[in-house]
Amino acid sequence: MNRIVFIRMFTATCGLLFLSLWGVAQTQSRSAQLIQVLVTPNKADWTYALGEEASFEVTVLKHQVPVENATVSYRIGLEKMPPTQSGEATLSSGTVVVGKEATLDTPGFLRCEVRVTVDGADYRGFATAAFAPESIQPTQQLPDDFWTFWNAAKAEAAKIPMDAKLTLLPERGTETVDVYEVNIQNYELGTRLYGILARPKKPGKYPAVLQVPGAGIRPYAGLIELAAEGVITLQIGIHGMPVTYETGLYNDLGAGALRGYQFFNMDDRDRYYYKRVYLGCVRAIDYLFSLPEFDGNNLAVWGGSQGGALAIITTALDNRVKYLASFYPALSDLTGYLHGRAGGWPHMFNETNAPFMAKDDKIAVSAYYDVVNFARSVKVPGFYSWGYNDETCPPTSFYAAYNQIKAPKELYLVQETGHWTFPEQQTKVQEWLVEQLRR
Repeated sequence: MNRIVFIRMFTATCGLLFLSLWGVAQTQSRSAQLIQVLVTPNKADWTYALGEEASFEVTVLKHQVPVENATVSYRIGLEKMPPTQSGEATLSSGTVVVGKEATLDTPGFLRCEVRVTVDGADYRGFATAAFAPESIQPTQQLPDDFWTFWNAAKAEAAKIPMDAKLTLLPERGTETVDVYEVNIQNYELGTRLYGILARPKKPGKYPAVLQVPGAGIRPYAGLIELAAEGVITLQIGIHGMPVTYETGLYNDLGAGALRGYQFFNMDDRDRYYYKRVYLGCVRAIDYLFSLPEFDGNNLAVWGGSQGGALAIITTALDNRVKYLASFYPALSDLTGYLHGRAGGWPHMFNETNAPFMAKDDKIAVSAYYDVVNFARSVKVPGFYSWGYNDETCPPTSFYAAYNQIKAPKELYLVQETGHWTFPEQQTKVQEWLVEQLRR
């Protein structure tokens, strides 16, 4: 495959790709504001040694010009936790330094949140200082029978006939690509997995990409431009329903029958909602390997947020995956809140959810589905990217998982990003995937 053509194709499709990762735990875009609240740590890389003191410079801009004599309020503390410092400060010369002597003596993240009222409207900004993030360890426990459970689950699922059905979507196809809605049987008889398959029309053997989704319920368009450049692509949903209906139906389901699906049946490891999801990702790989056009070797899995979690989990579950790309993975170190620090999305054990979720049976089940326990078994190269300002998937949680990965890994860190990406991050992962697919 021509490298330049492939990169151009990836650039053309990146908007579609990353928009497809939307949902509660998803890629989000930034929005511009008239008033900008800039919070800047006193180290350029936002990263500190344990015991090193951090401070934060605050600047409020209007029309790109510092606002003088405004009063800001600030709160500093562990992400998602009550503040350990708070107060008010006046921007007498357009800037002010707050949080002097802020530090941590254990690995983690300190977030400085600043609020200001200008012309009657409230604005907010924040920055997050990392303290020895490479040393963050999980709070989640690894069950003794973790792999016994998952190997047995995979073995049972493998007995289920795939019963693949393809529906041609001629309106989505091109002169060089056929596009289908694929409908295959999932891990139990009668359960289904749906997605959009795009494959080159020209006879040949091609690499394949499985794109796993961010949280939520939605239709899918397929990665057609990528297929046009000689890659079989499968973009899957996880909820056992067709992925070609009108958006309104999925919105209704997200607000109704599937609202809070992340918590469904969490008191039973065999019935928890994500069992069908994780095994469905393996079944999607089964399907790709059944295609005569697949080259039988070069397979990538990638996604962001919930999809970032699924990329890691699928790679650990299935040794046919050769490489993965993961952005800010959700479902990581879920028990963090039970140990006085942030846990991963969907925050099932935080202060709001703990009264009905922090039960012994649910905590025990979470260990079988936590990314940190899959990350320990990743054995293939991976590309990862995120920032320190993520409020949806706290960096404490995904570093707890990332630090368990011993396989070759490349991290593209963009400190100021939250639950969204800069174009530069998209370009980096595109280039990395191109390199892998060309091997």
